[in-house]
Amino acid sequence: MPTFLFTDNPVAIHYAIPAFVLLLAIEIGVAVYEQRDWYDTKDTLSSLSMGIGNAVIRLFTKVVIVGVLFFLYQFRLFDLGAAWWVWVLCFFAEDLSYYAFHRASHEVRYFWASHVVHHSSKKYNLSTALRQTWTGELSGSFIFILWLPLVGFHPIMVAIFGSLSLIYQFWIHTEAIDKLWRPVEFVFNTPSHHRVHHGSDVKYLDRNHGGVLIIWDRLFGTFQEEEERPGYGLVTNIDSHNPLHIATHEWVALGRDVWHAPDWHSRLGYIFGPPGWSHDGSRKTSAQLRSSAPASAPDEVPTALNPTHASDPLSPDLLLQDHHTG
Repeated sequence: MPTFLFTDNPVAIHYAIPAFVLLLAIEIGVAVYEQRDWYDTKDTLSSLSMGIGNAVIRLFTKVVIVGVLFFLYQFRLFDLGAAWWVWVLCFFAEDLSYYAFHRASHEVRYFWASHVVHHSSKKYNLSTALRQTWTGELSGSFIFILWLPLVGFHPIMVAIFGSLSLIYQFWIHTEAIDKLWRPVEFVFNTPSHHRVHHGSDVKYLDRNHGGVLIIWDRLFGTFQEEEERPGYGLVTNIDSHNPLHIATHEWVALGRDVWHAPDWHSRLGYIFGPPGWSHDGSRKTSAQLRSSAPASAPDEVPTALNPTHASDPLSPDLLLQDHHTG
Protein backbone atom coordinates (compact mmCIF):
# COMPACT_ATOMS: atom_id res chain seq x y z
CA MET A 1 0.00 0.00 0.00
CA PRO A 2 1.62 3.33 -1.02
CA THR A 3 2.60 5.44 1.99
CA PHE A 4 0.64 8.46 0.75
CA LEU A 5 -2.53 6.54 1.48
CA PHE A 6 -1.78 6.72 5.19
CA THR A 7 -2.13 10.50 5.25
CA ASP A 8 -5.38 12.36 5.90
CA ASN A 9 -7.06 11.15 2.72
CA PRO A 10 -9.93 9.56 4.70
CA VAL A 11 -11.24 13.07 5.42
CA ALA A 12 -10.62 14.24 1.87
CA ILE A 13 -14.15 15.59 1.74
CA HIS A 14 -12.93 18.57 3.77
CA TYR A 15 -10.62 19.52 0.90
CA ALA A 16 -13.60 19.59 -1.45
CA ILE A 17 -15.38 22.28 0.55
CA PRO A 18 -13.96 25.22 -1.51
CA ALA A 19 -15.26 23.57 -4.69
CA PHE A 20 -18.63 23.01 -2.99
CA VAL A 21 -18.84 26.69 -2.07
CA LEU A 22 -17.89 27.80 -5.60
CA LEU A 23 -20.49 25.58 -7.27
CA LEU A 24 -23.09 26.67 -4.74
CA ALA A 25 -22.39 30.33 -5.53
CA ILE A 26 -22.69 29.62 -9.26
CA GLU A 27 -26.03 27.87 -8.82
CA ILE A 28 -27.34 30.74 -6.69
CA GLY A 29 -26.22 33.15 -9.42
CA VAL A 30 -28.05 31.14 -12.07
CA ALA A 31 -31.17 31.00 -9.89
CA VAL A 32 -31.15 34.78 -9.45
CA TYR A 33 -30.41 35.46 -13.13
CA GLU A 34 -33.11 33.10 -14.38
CA GLN A 35 -35.51 33.96 -11.54
CA ARG A 36 -35.77 30.35 -10.43
CA ASP A 37 -37.35 29.46 -7.10
CA TRP A 38 -34.54 27.12 -6.12
CA TYR A 39 -33.38 28.82 -2.94
CA ASP A 40 -34.75 30.19 0.29
CA THR A 41 -32.31 32.18 2.44
CA LYS A 42 -33.26 30.69 5.81
CA ASP A 43 -33.41 27.19 4.39
CA THR A 44 -29.97 27.58 2.81
CA LEU A 45 -28.45 28.90 6.04
CA SER A 46 -29.92 25.92 7.89
CA SER A 47 -28.40 23.52 5.38
CA LEU A 48 -25.00 25.21 5.64
CA SER A 49 -25.18 25.04 9.45
CA MET A 50 -25.92 21.34 9.32
CA GLY A 51 -23.02 20.83 6.90
CA ILE A 52 -20.56 22.70 9.09
CA GLY A 53 -21.62 20.73 12.15
CA ASN A 54 -21.26 17.46 10.24
CA ALA A 55 -17.78 18.40 9.01
CA VAL A 56 -16.60 19.21 12.52
CA ILE A 57 -17.99 15.98 13.96
CA ARG A 58 -16.45 13.93 11.14
CA LEU A 59 -12.99 15.22 12.06
CA PHE A 60 -13.30 13.17 15.22
CA THR A 61 -15.56 10.27 14.30
CA LYS A 62 -13.64 9.42 11.12
CA VAL A 63 -10.49 8.78 13.14
CA VAL A 64 -12.37 6.36 15.38
CA ILE A 65 -14.04 4.61 12.45
CA VAL A 66 -10.76 4.15 10.57
CA GLY A 67 -9.31 2.79 13.81
CA VAL A 68 -12.11 0.22 13.96
CA LEU A 69 -11.46 -0.71 10.33
CA PHE A 70 -7.76 -1.22 11.08
CA PHE A 71 -8.63 -3.40 14.08
CA LEU A 72 -10.87 -5.62 11.96
CA TYR A 73 -8.28 -5.71 9.19
CA GLN A 74 -6.07 -7.79 11.50
CA PHE A 75 -8.60 -10.62 11.14
CA ARG A 76 -8.98 -10.38 7.36
CA LEU A 77 -9.79 -13.53 5.45
CA PHE A 78 -7.66 -12.64 2.40
CA ASP A 79 -4.59 -10.52 1.66
CA LEU A 80 -5.87 -8.64 -1.35
CA GLY A 81 -3.05 -6.09 -1.57
CA ALA A 82 -3.38 -2.94 -3.67
CA ALA A 83 -3.37 -4.11 -7.29
CA TRP A 84 -5.52 -2.14 -9.73
CA TRP A 85 -8.21 -4.80 -9.78
CA VAL A 86 -8.47 -4.65 -5.98
CA TRP A 87 -9.20 -0.92 -6.24
CA VAL A 88 -11.92 -1.67 -8.80
CA LEU A 89 -13.44 -4.36 -6.59
CA CYS A 90 -13.29 -2.07 -3.57
CA PHE A 91 -15.11 0.67 -5.46
CA PHE A 92 -18.00 -1.66 -6.27
CA ALA A 93 -18.00 -3.22 -2.79
CA GLU A 94 -18.05 0.16 -1.04
CA ASP A 95 -20.79 1.47 -3.33
CA LEU A 96 -22.89 -1.63 -2.66
CA SER A 97 -22.33 -1.10 1.06
CA TYR A 98 -23.50 2.49 0.69
CA TYR A 99 -26.65 1.29 -1.05
CA ALA A 100 -27.34 -1.09 1.85
CA PHE A 101 -26.77 1.69 4.38
CA HIS A 102 -28.89 4.18 2.47
CA ARG A 103 -31.75 1.77 1.96
CA ALA A 104 -31.68 0.79 5.64
CA SER A 105 -31.72 4.49 6.53
CA HIS A 106 -35.12 4.70 4.85
CA GLU A 107 -36.50 1.38 6.05
CA VAL A 108 -35.33 1.25 9.68
CA ARG A 109 -36.45 4.10 11.90
CA TYR A 110 -33.34 3.97 14.10
CA PHE A 111 -31.18 4.88 11.11
CA TRP A 112 -33.86 7.17 9.68
CA ALA A 113 -33.68 9.28 12.85
CA SER A 114 -30.29 10.51 11.64
CA HIS A 115 -30.90 10.44 7.91
CA VAL A 116 -34.16 12.41 8.09
CA VAL A 117 -32.01 15.54 8.42
CA HIS A 118 -30.95 15.25 4.80
CA HIS A 119 -34.58 15.12 3.64
CA SER A 120 -35.95 17.88 5.84
CA SER A 121 -35.61 20.68 3.29
CA LYS A 122 -38.47 21.58 0.97
CA LYS A 123 -35.89 22.91 -1.50
CA TYR A 124 -33.61 20.86 -3.73
CA ASN A 125 -30.33 22.54 -4.53
CA LEU A 126 -26.61 22.20 -3.88
CA SER A 127 -27.00 23.48 -0.34
CA THR A 128 -29.32 20.53 0.33
CA ALA A 129 -26.36 18.23 -0.31
CA LEU A 130 -24.65 19.85 2.68
CA ARG A 131 -27.64 19.32 4.99
CA GLN A 132 -26.09 16.35 6.74
CA THR A 133 -26.76 14.56 10.00
CA TRP A 134 -24.80 15.19 13.17
CA THR A 135 -25.64 11.79 14.64
CA GLY A 136 -25.20 9.28 11.79
CA GLU A 137 -21.73 8.00 12.58
CA LEU A 138 -22.30 8.42 16.32
CA SER A 139 -25.28 6.05 16.05
CA GLY A 140 -23.35 3.40 14.13
CA SER A 141 -24.09 3.95 10.46
CA PHE A 142 -20.55 2.75 9.69
CA ILE A 143 -21.49 -0.85 10.52
CA PHE A 144 -22.40 -1.35 6.87
CA ILE A 145 -18.73 -1.13 5.80
CA LEU A 146 -17.25 -3.31 8.53
CA TRP A 147 -17.27 -6.36 6.28
CA LEU A 148 -14.88 -4.74 3.82
CA PRO A 149 -11.66 -4.95 5.89
CA LEU A 150 -12.65 -8.43 7.02
CA VAL A 151 -12.56 -9.71 3.44
CA GLY A 152 -9.22 -7.99 2.83
CA PHE A 153 -9.78 -4.44 1.58
CA HIS A 154 -7.33 -2.05 3.20
CA PRO A 155 -9.06 0.38 5.62
CA ILE A 156 -7.59 3.47 3.96
CA MET A 157 -8.80 2.24 0.58
CA VAL A 158 -12.28 1.83 2.04
CA ALA A 159 -12.18 5.29 3.62
CA ILE A 160 -11.05 6.92 0.38
CA PHE A 161 -13.92 5.46 -1.62
CA GLY A 162 -16.32 6.51 1.13
CA SER A 163 -15.13 10.11 0.87
CA LEU A 164 -15.17 10.06 -2.93
CA SER A 165 -18.74 8.78 -2.89
CA LEU A 166 -19.87 11.70 -0.74
CA ILE A 167 -18.00 14.16 -2.97
CA TYR A 168 -19.62 12.66 -6.07
CA GLN A 169 -23.09 12.97 -4.56
CA PHE A 170 -22.76 16.73 -4.08
CA TRP A 171 -23.40 17.70 -7.71
CA ILE A 172 -26.50 15.56 -8.14
CA HIS A 173 -28.46 17.77 -5.73
CA THR A 174 -29.64 20.22 -8.36
CA GLU A 175 -32.62 21.06 -10.53
CA ALA A 176 -30.36 22.90 -12.98
CA ILE A 177 -29.39 19.68 -14.79
CA ASP A 178 -31.99 17.68 -16.67
CA LYS A 179 -31.60 14.06 -17.73
CA LEU A 180 -28.22 13.09 -19.15
CA TRP A 181 -27.17 10.73 -21.95
CA ARG A 182 -29.11 7.49 -21.58
CA PRO A 183 -26.09 5.19 -20.94
CA VAL A 184 -24.99 7.55 -18.14
CA GLU A 185 -28.49 7.54 -16.65
CA PHE A 186 -28.56 3.75 -16.82
CA VAL A 187 -25.34 3.21 -14.84
CA PHE A 188 -24.73 6.25 -12.65
CA ASN A 189 -26.66 8.16 -10.04
CA THR A 190 -27.64 11.48 -11.62
CA PRO A 191 -29.58 14.62 -10.67
CA SER A 192 -32.69 13.11 -12.24
CA HIS A 193 -32.42 9.90 -10.21
CA HIS A 194 -31.65 11.72 -6.99
CA ARG A 195 -34.52 14.17 -7.40
CA VAL A 196 -36.73 11.10 -7.30
CA HIS A 197 -34.99 10.00 -4.10
CA HIS A 198 -35.85 13.33 -2.45
CA GLY A 199 -39.35 13.36 -3.89
CA SER A 200 -42.47 13.58 -1.74
CA ASP A 201 -44.77 12.01 -4.33
CA VAL A 202 -46.10 8.63 -3.20
CA LYS A 203 -44.62 6.79 -6.18
CA TYR A 204 -41.20 8.27 -5.39
CA LEU A 205 -41.10 7.11 -1.77
CA ASP A 206 -37.93 5.24 -0.77
CA ARG A 207 -36.52 4.91 -4.26
CA ASN A 208 -33.08 5.36 -5.87
CA HIS A 209 -30.78 4.75 -2.90
CA GLY A 210 -27.56 4.44 -4.93
CA GLY A 211 -24.42 6.42 -4.17
CA VAL A 212 -22.28 6.67 -7.30
CA LEU A 213 -24.03 3.87 -9.20
CA ILE A 214 -27.75 3.41 -9.81
CA ILE A 215 -27.34 -0.22 -10.89
CA TRP A 216 -28.02 -1.51 -7.37
CA ASP A 217 -31.50 0.01 -7.41
CA ARG A 218 -32.15 -1.56 -10.80
CA LEU A 219 -30.95 -4.94 -9.49
CA PHE A 220 -32.83 -4.88 -6.18
CA GLY A 221 -36.11 -3.37 -7.27
CA THR A 222 -35.89 0.11 -5.77
CA PHE A 223 -35.42 2.07 -9.01
CA GLN A 224 -37.90 4.69 -10.13
CA GLU A 225 -37.59 6.84 -13.24
CA GLU A 226 -38.23 10.56 -12.87
CA GLU A 227 -41.54 11.12 -14.65
CA GLU A 228 -42.28 14.63 -13.43
CA ARG A 229 -40.46 16.96 -11.10
CA PRO A 230 -41.30 15.96 -7.53
CA GLY A 231 -42.20 17.95 -4.48
CA TYR A 232 -39.64 17.80 -1.71
CA GLY A 233 -39.63 17.45 2.05
CA LEU A 234 -41.37 15.30 4.66
CA VAL A 235 -45.01 14.21 4.86
CA THR A 236 -45.42 16.74 7.65
CA ASN A 237 -42.54 19.17 7.41
CA ILE A 238 -40.89 20.35 10.58
CA ASP A 239 -41.03 24.00 9.43
CA SER A 240 -38.01 24.93 11.50
CA HIS A 241 -34.68 26.46 10.58
CA ASN A 242 -33.14 25.75 13.99
CA PRO A 243 -30.14 23.43 13.37
CA LEU A 244 -30.45 21.75 16.77
CA HIS A 245 -34.12 20.96 16.15
CA ILE A 246 -33.37 19.72 12.64
CA ALA A 247 -30.64 17.44 13.99
CA THR A 248 -32.62 15.93 16.87
CA HIS A 249 -36.36 16.15 16.15
CA GLU A 250 -36.79 12.57 14.98
CA TRP A 251 -34.71 11.19 17.86
CA VAL A 252 -37.04 13.05 20.21
CA ALA A 253 -40.11 11.68 18.40
CA LEU A 254 -38.68 8.15 18.48
CA GLY A 255 -37.98 8.43 22.20
CA ARG A 256 -41.48 9.70 22.83
CA ASP A 257 -43.00 6.78 20.93
CA VAL A 258 -40.86 4.25 22.79
CA TRP A 259 -41.77 5.83 26.14
CA HIS A 260 -45.50 5.66 25.45
CA ALA A 261 -45.47 2.24 23.75
CA PRO A 262 -47.67 -0.33 25.53
CA ASP A 263 -45.21 -3.24 25.45
CA TRP A 264 -41.71 -4.31 24.41
CA HIS A 265 -42.87 -5.61 21.05
CA SER A 266 -44.18 -2.14 20.25
CA ARG A 267 -41.02 -0.47 21.55
CA LEU A 268 -38.87 -2.60 19.28
CA GLY A 269 -41.24 -1.86 16.41
CA TYR A 270 -40.83 1.88 16.87
CA ILE A 271 -37.04 1.53 16.94
CA PHE A 272 -36.38 -1.04 14.24
CA GLY A 273 -39.56 -0.97 12.19
CA PRO A 274 -39.95 1.28 9.15
CA PRO A 275 -40.68 4.97 9.56
CA GLY A 276 -44.42 5.36 9.87
CA TRP A 277 -44.94 2.09 11.74
CA SER A 278 -47.26 2.30 14.74
CA HIS A 279 -48.50 -0.33 17.18
CA ASP A 280 -52.15 0.64 16.62
CA GLY A 281 -52.02 1.16 12.85
CA SER A 282 -52.79 4.87 13.14
CA ARG A 283 -49.88 5.80 10.88
CA LYS A 284 -48.72 4.63 7.49
CA THR A 285 -45.38 3.41 6.21
CA SER A 286 -44.16 4.16 2.71
CA ALA A 287 -45.19 0.70 1.56
CA GLN A 288 -48.69 1.21 2.96
CA LEU A 289 -48.95 4.63 1.36
CA ARG A 290 -47.88 3.21 -1.97
CA SER A 291 -50.28 0.28 -1.84
CA SER A 292 -53.26 2.42 -0.87
CA ALA A 293 -52.55 5.46 -3.06
CA PRO A 294 -55.30 6.04 -5.64
CA ALA A 295 -54.36 6.13 -9.30
CA SER A 296 -53.78 9.70 -10.43
CA ALA A 297 -53.01 11.55 -13.60
CA PRO A 298 -49.31 12.29 -14.20
CA ASP A 299 -49.75 15.96 -13.37
CA GLU A 300 -52.01 15.38 -10.38
CA VAL A 301 -50.67 15.94 -6.85
CA PRO A 302 -51.25 12.81 -4.73
CA THR A 303 -53.92 13.48 -2.12
CA ALA A 304 -51.60 12.24 0.63
CA LEU A 305 -49.50 15.31 0.02
CA ASN A 306 -52.31 17.82 -0.46
CA PRO A 307 -53.12 19.59 2.82
CA THR A 308 -56.59 20.54 1.55
CA HIS A 309 -57.69 16.90 1.72
CA ALA A 310 -58.00 16.80 5.51
CA SER A 311 -60.62 14.06 5.38
CA ASP A 312 -58.75 11.88 2.93
CA PRO A 313 -57.59 8.50 4.36
CA LEU A 314 -54.05 9.41 3.28
CA SER A 315 -54.12 12.82 4.93
CA PRO A 316 -50.81 13.84 6.54
CA ASP A 317 -52.74 14.25 9.79
CA LEU A 318 -52.90 10.46 10.01
CA LEU A 319 -49.26 9.90 9.19
CA LEU A 320 -46.13 9.91 11.28
CA GLN A 321 -45.14 13.52 11.76
CA ASP A 322 -41.58 13.11 10.58
CA HIS A 323 -42.05 10.13 8.30
CA HIS A 324 -39.87 10.11 5.22
CA THR A 325 -41.35 10.92 1.86
CA GLY A 326 -38.38 10.73 -0.47
